[in-house]
Formats: sequence, C-alpha cells, structure tokens
Amino acid sequence: MRGSDIGSGSLFSYVDLEARVRADHPLRAIKPFVEAALERLSPAFTALYSGMGRPSIAPERLLRAMLLQAFYSIRSERQLMERLEFDLLFRWFVGLGIDDPVWVPTVFSKNRDRLLEGEIAAAFLGAVLDQPKVKRLLSTDHFSVDGTLIEAWASTKSFKPKAQSGDGPPPDAPPPTAGRNSDIDFKGQARSNETHESATDPQARLYRKGAGMEAKLCFMGHALMENRSGLIVDACLTEANGHAERIAALAMIEPRADRARAITLGADKAYDTEDFVNELRSMNVRPHVAQNTKGRRSAIDGRTTRHPGYAMSQKVRKRIEETFGWDKTIAGQRKTRFRGRDRVGWAFTFTMAAYNLVRLPKLVGAS
Repeated sequence: MRGSDIGSGSLFSYVDLEARVRADHPLRAIKPFVEAALERLSPAFTALYSGMGRPSIAPERLLRAMLLQAFYSIRSERQLMERLEFDLLFRWFVGLGIDDPVWVPTVFSKNRDRLLEGEIAAAFLGAVLDQPKVKRLLSTDHFSVDGTLIEAWASTKSFKPKAQSGDGPPPDAPPPTAGRNSDIDFKGQARSNETHESATDPQARLYRKGAGMEAKLCFMGHALMENRSGLIVDACLTEANGHAERIAALAMIEPRADRARAITLGADKAYDTEDFVNELRSMNVRPHVAQNTKGRRSAIDGRTTRHPGYAMSQKVRKRIEETFGWDKTIAGQRKTRFRGRDRVGWAFTFTMAAYNLVRLPKLVGAS
C-alpha cells in the first residue's frame, strides 16, 4: 500500500523546520522543480502499489532522500538514515517532521527496489525537463552524445570460467593462500567475456578503456546532452563493448530526428565510423563527429567540416564530460553500489536527473 506524503507540519512540534532552513540555501531553489516533477509522477506511483496491506514509505520521500544521497555524496543507505536522524535540513527536504521516526535502512532499500519496476528514473528525468521553465532552456536542434564506464560492484577475482560453479578454483589453479581474501595469480591465463563471467555480477563485462590500460568489470553509461544549456535529455546503460556507444547514440537521437528540419549530433572520435555516420545521415541528422585520422580515413569529409556549426559543436560537446565528472565524483557512480544492469542503469539515469536539478536554479535565474 502506498504511503502518504502529507507531513504533520509545525502544529504538533516545537520546531518549525521551514524556518530553520536559511532563505538562500541551494536546496530551496531545487525543491520546487522536484515537487513539480513528483506531482506529475503521482499516477505512475499509484500504479506500483496495491490498495492492501500496511502503508509503505511514500515514493515521493524515497526519491527526495535518494536525491540528497546524490547531492551530498552519501555512500550508503545506512549513512543516509543516520543523517536523517539528526539533520533538520534533510528532514525538511524529504518531508519528515521533527518527531517522525527514521526508516530502517533495509526497509528503505526494499521500498526503493519497487521503483525499479516502473522505470521511474527515466520518467523522473522527463518530468524535470517537461516543466515550462525548463523547456525554454532546451535546444531541439543541436545535441551531443558520449559514453562512460561505470565500474561494477565486482572484483576481478570473481571473474571465473562459466563452466565453474564458483565454489572453488579451477583444476589447474595453484593452491590459494590462507585467509578469506586469498591471492589469485591470473598471469598466463586467457580470460574473455566469451569463456568467463563474474560470480558476483554475471551481467558485468570485462572491458578496457584504451590500449595499455587495465581491464575492469564494468558497464557503459550513455548520455544525450542538448547544446544550448548543457542539460542531459536522455540517458541509458548498456553492457560494455566496442559497439555499445554508437548503438545507444542512434537509439537516443532517433526520436528527436523525426522532423522535417535536420538536427546535429556532436561526438568524439570513437563515433567516427562509416556505418554510424551513414545511419545519422539517413535519419536527417548531421554528424558533427570528431575526425579520427590516426592510421585510417575519416568518415567525416568536407561536406560537414566546412560549416561553422561543426566547429561550434566540437567545442560544446566537451561539456558532457562535466556531467560524467559530477556523476562519478559527487553522486558516487564511479563504482556502483548495485548489481545487475537494470539496477545500475536506474541509478545512472537518476543521477543524471540530479545533475540537471543542481544546474537548473542558476539557468532559470539567468534566463
């Protein structure tokens, strides 16, 4: 049963939380955008709950608490509950009264998992962008796309042959040392995603970012940015492989290319392939992709580079790296806390929405 988001207010408390939060606090400017998005998602929340049983944690409060977790770099749900216990600012933002009890961390986590079933993260991102004040900031003609690696919650020691049950080492492995976290020597062993998988997170893939770099178990996150204000308009997560960036870029830009007027898409050298460029042109999208001429011929020729808009797109597209930097250092997505592509993808999309919320007050004020 869906819990109520209505608080008791200051009538039954000796502390007025609204008065305790200073007038110029950044969360005051962010909260109206959050409330408008949550109000729009109310029908979707109702569909996730039955009318039977005890009231659960209100989904609105769940999402507000998770936003605080991203804003303030809180590592775990247990630390978040401890912060809610004594921080009046957190209680005010989430909607808890001064005397309301804080949830048990495991109860909070189980209630949060229900939101995965309704794709609430993508809906929340769309609800934030669909507000009238925000729509005026968005460009519908010029976009940029890029991908980043999200390290999985799994060690390379868990990457074992698929035929192996995971209960012990392979037959030809040297005897392990004593202790819970025993030493494992991978030297001389051929390991690949075709023959091995992680016992901790089977959906994670072994991937290296570039030549000479170490391979890690990870996923690949993708973001689509509009170039006017630098806001993320779409995000998704896939398995890590050499084709995932281009496939995800086509899937995200295709709904926005269904129009008579051509749009542009900026990207880095990893997207400079003939099939990707031809696909964009067939969708009436101008491929403002950086030329990769290192030992090969670029698929981008003078038809594209001669326009002044190409140079502008190449300059603006680098702003998407700021998004990934915030997502990994502040929101804690450098190494995810979740297992499975659905859960990791939910968290990645939700933190992209949190990044937009951080930037919206200044952008709306400036406009």
